[in-house]
Amino acid sequence: MIKYIKENRIKLDRSKYTKLAVYHDPCNYGRKAEKRFGHGYFDEPRWIMDQCLPNWIDLYPAKGHQICCGGGGGTLVNGYNEERIYYGRKKMSQIKAAGAEMIVVPCHSCHGQLSSIKKSTAWKTLKSNIFGKL
Repeated sequence: MIKYIKENRIKLDRSKYTKLAVYHDPCNYGRKAEKRFGHGYFDEPRWIMDQCLPNWIDLYPAKGHQICCGGGGGTLVNGYNEERIYYGRKKMSQIKAAGAEMIVVPCHSCHGQLSSIKKSTAWKTLKSNIFGKL
């Protein structure tokens, strides 16, 4: 994606999203990739966020220290919805503390988890967006 942005093969509209956004580091793209392959994807998505969004900040803690959303490892379909949503409340607290109006995620499991938690907490104003749609 970075290559295509640099070559102007992907056209970006920075005016499309003006609300304060935050980026969620999925466990598999970050910590687990770093552990297994020696490189976690932490800086690349932040560069893309800089190109796409005029108003975004990092969550605290950031990068490899971010809080897991609780949506990986098959939890979205294992039947333990109450436990999954309970676990994910910590992630939602992290997002709320940042004052975010939009959360950007590259992982479909994370997107599903955060959307599910958002519904259960009645946080209707938070927009959840898949990374590729920016």
